[in-house]
Amino acid sequence: MRSSPGGPLWTRRMVRADWQWITAWFGDDELNRRLGPLDEEWLDHVLAEPAGVQLVVTDDRGAPVGLAGCAWDPAGGAHAITDLAVCPWRRRSGLGSAVVSSVLAWGHHPPARRWVAFVDPDNRAAFAFFAAIGWRLDGLDDGMYRFSRDV
Repeated sequence: MRSSPGGPLWTRRMVRADWQWITAWFGDDELNRRLGPLDEEWLDHVLAEPAGVQLVVTDDRGAPVGLAGCAWDPAGGAHAITDLAVCPWRRRSGLGSAVVSSVLAWGHHPPARRWVAFVDPDNRAAFAFFAAIGWRLDGLDDGMYRFSRDV
């Protein structure tokens, strides 16, 4: 459990029943442009992925407030946040930082020495977000900004 601007947060694995609210979230133009579009093939893939997990972060009422994909490094060097979404109508409220903290603190990740996240160069909001929460900018990596945080 982690605290957020609106109270405690809980993190769990995504399940097929989450698909309904996820598709509603991706009706948001900005979210769909940055991370979408999603389809049933994506859903089947993330639910079966053995080398990572898609996590749902919920508030104290059980309402979803965050969604994050994680890819695990089998060597334990650096796990990656592959995608990160905050509830579109709660965006820019300070919730994102609490969602990331909750995702990283989830107790079922294999051990790793650090975390990384990749940001598209035209996504200024994501760039500013990772910089603001204290992640280190490592420069460009295959055309994307790479941010990292030691565990």
